[in-house]
Amino acid sequence: MKSIHLTLICHARTEAQRVGRFALDDDPLRDPPSPPIELATTPRCLCAPELRARETAEGLAATIDEGLRDCDLGTWKGLPLKQLGARELQAWLADPQATPHGGESIAALCQRVAHWMDSALGEGEWIAVSHPLVIRAAMLHALAAPFEAFHRIDVPPLARVCFSHYGQWRLQLG
Repeated sequence: MKSIHLTLICHARTEAQRVGRFALDDDPLRDPPSPPIELATTPRCLCAPELRARETAEGLAATIDEGLRDCDLGTWKGLPLKQLGARELQAWLADPQATPHGGESIAALCQRVAHWMDSALGEGEWIAVSHPLVIRAAMLHALAAPFEAFHRIDVPPLARVCFSHYGQWRLQLG
């Protein structure tokens, strides 16, 4: 059995987060990490393809990994939360299969992230910079929690969430 240690790091704060709107793929960071992310060891580093993740991972020599990309929110990309219809937003929050935005459902995101965790990583230590929604999905997978728990997790900018795998995924608190 292979042993894997994975630390997911949420990208730094963006203007979209500050003003309460869904991000665009090319949104830059509002507050780049200063100093840049420092690591005690030299794990293999990955990052999501969006600009905010790449900017956060600057200096880590990270490889872009499409499996870490943010949830596709379709027509909601770039929209302020207050512009969404209450019915659409409630449907999305209540039903993990819902896609009122025409993009990826929470259930599909969780399945994609679970597949990535189970198949993309080799033995050893890994660091990956990604997004709050991706980190939520990873936590649900490690805990075998239902999709309905997705919106009960908050992942702030630069949060680090650690996982280990030896036969099964475990969430590590430290």
